[in-house]
Amino acid sequence: MTGSFQAYEVSEGEDGKFSGQIVDRQVDQLPAGDVLVQVQFSCLNYKDALSNSGNRGVTREFPHTPGIDAAGVVKTSETDRYSPGQEVIVSGYDLGMNTAGAFAELIRTPADWVLPLPEGLSARESMIIGTAGFTAAQCVEKLMHNGLEAGAGPVLVTGGSGGVGIMAVALLAKLGFSVTASTGKQTSHELLKSLGATEVIDRNVLSEANPRPMLKQQWAGAVDVVGGVTLSNVVKSLRYGGSVACCGLVESPEFPATVFPFILRAANLLGIDSAEAPPEKKIALWKRLASDWKPAGLEDIATEIGLDQLGESLDKVLRGQALGRFLLRL
Repeated sequence: MTGSFQAYEVSEGEDGKFSGQIVDRQVDQLPAGDVLVQVQFSCLNYKDALSNSGNRGVTREFPHTPGIDAAGVVKTSETDRYSPGQEVIVSGYDLGMNTAGAFAELIRTPADWVLPLPEGLSARESMIIGTAGFTAAQCVEKLMHNGLEAGAGPVLVTGGSGGVGIMAVALLAKLGFSVTASTGKQTSHELLKSLGATEVIDRNVLSEANPRPMLKQQWAGAVDVVGGVTLSNVVKSLRYGGSVACCGLVESPEFPATVFPFILRAANLLGIDSAEAPPEKKIALWKRLASDWKPAGLEDIATEIGLDQLGESLDKVLRGQALGRFLLRL
């Protein structure tokens, strides 16, 4: 297939600063792959904001088109697993990192990166959920697999006003859990409570270093997206047998801790990875998000933008000023 399309491209200037602009690209400039997808919607994630800022831990070479999430329609396929016109989701793996991503009208990827859009979920809804919602669902699934039950006590969500945090609050509340959200944004309290949080606390309560090896037992479970001292304090304050699902490092990649919560309270630290999860597990969880786990009020947390608004929106995500989910319509 030939032709041109629009894409958002980040490049490095002579001054060493990075900036993005809308460019025209040709289909033959796309990387090799099995499936060509016409992107209808994407969404903004923290990893996209890092790539947009020139972070070489995420993207090694520039110019580059970020965007780790896409929902759209198959244009051409070199495998019989997908057919032209089929609605699909493309998410995770290397998309938008070192492979041209979803902030473009067209993407081309390996077939293994492509998932069928599950029945019960529109392309738009899938990108309001996006990697953030999928990651939140992974956290909840793993917490429940490790014994967390509704009624066991409060479940903490750190970084509550970010993408993963908001989706985790909505999902946990839908499943009947008592949710406490931690956030530094006073403006997010009303939204978090409307999504089902029973309590909202200031992040400073958890982010101050405490030399004690264990703290008062509070949380039956937790979803942590910030790492650092906050994660350490969360682990220290888990109830006996409680678990925390760890999926982010917004505060820090460090984890200052002792073994005491693990050997005296049987605490569990659960690792979460959304990018490289096996396709069969991704498909199964997306089906749950399209049915009994579908969060309520998705449109209430979405702000729709176009390519021309990407730069400023990604800056807000990077600075922690975003509230809810930025939905990119292509």
